[in-house]
Amino acid sequence: MIFALPPLVAEPIFHLGNFAVTNTYINSTLAVVFFFVAGLVLRNKTALIPRGIQNVAEGILEFILSYIDGVTRDRKKSMKFLPIVGGLFLFILISNWAGLIPGTGSIGRHVLVNGQVELVPLFRPANTDLNMTLAMAVFAVVASHVIGIITIGFFKYANKFIKLGDIVKSFRKGGISIMVAFIEFAVGLIEIFSEIAKIVSLSLRLFGNVFAGEVLLTVLASLIAYFVPLPFMFLEILVGLIQAVVFSMLTLVYLTMATAEIHEHDLTEDQLEPTPTL
Repeated sequence: MIFALPPLVAEPIFHLGNFAVTNTYINSTLAVVFFFVAGLVLRNKTALIPRGIQNVAEGILEFILSYIDGVTRDRKKSMKFLPIVGGLFLFILISNWAGLIPGTGSIGRHVLVNGQVELVPLFRPANTDLNMTLAMAVFAVVASHVIGIITIGFFKYANKFIKLGDIVKSFRKGGISIMVAFIEFAVGLIEIFSEIAKIVSLSLRLFGNVFAGEVLLTVLASLIAYFVPLPFMFLEILVGLIQAVVFSMLTLVYLTMATAEIHEHDLTEDQLEPTPTL
């Protein structure tokens, strides 16, 4: 058996028909099962005076909610965003930290690849799979658009990107208004490409940082198995927390911007007249 770096693509462990169950999918499923079991326990042990695990859960939710309040400045919006932002934060955090559990990356089966025996780990951090981070990024951006449309209406929200209505109005005013309207229309088209950039940025940032940490720990563990990797494991705990905060915070910003009211600045004829001076 020889040492090998983890591949970029998640390795399949077994198949359910045509569906390949990969090691990253197993880790993400374990995270979902953890939250499901925790939810059942909290549901059965809910009390008026919280204690134990209920106290911990309420403390975490209150901390996340107050964090969201600091951005939205609106408790109603915060309550609306909490399931999305809080869910992404906790899922990414648990998925990142689950990659540090002993046995992750080292327990698996040996397979023969190109005449060499390699270890295919049974467990692998979920966020080292670009498919996972891409799926969460698409969900975050699409959710911001859907909630934005529901909040301020389809046509008002669409006018952020395709400003056809402003072009029609500009022909009534004439002059420089027409040129400004076409410039804003071009800027709106650029905004559409920026939404795609959001997805790419969110997914690659999370994938790159978590995968780099996994490679670093794999290399250190293969060279020196005891004590030396410990400081880097603590560093990965911090990195896992930071990446969860960054991803959820950016999602919160997208949601807040998408639901912000659009203020039109159309100047009336009275406003265009010069103010008389004394």
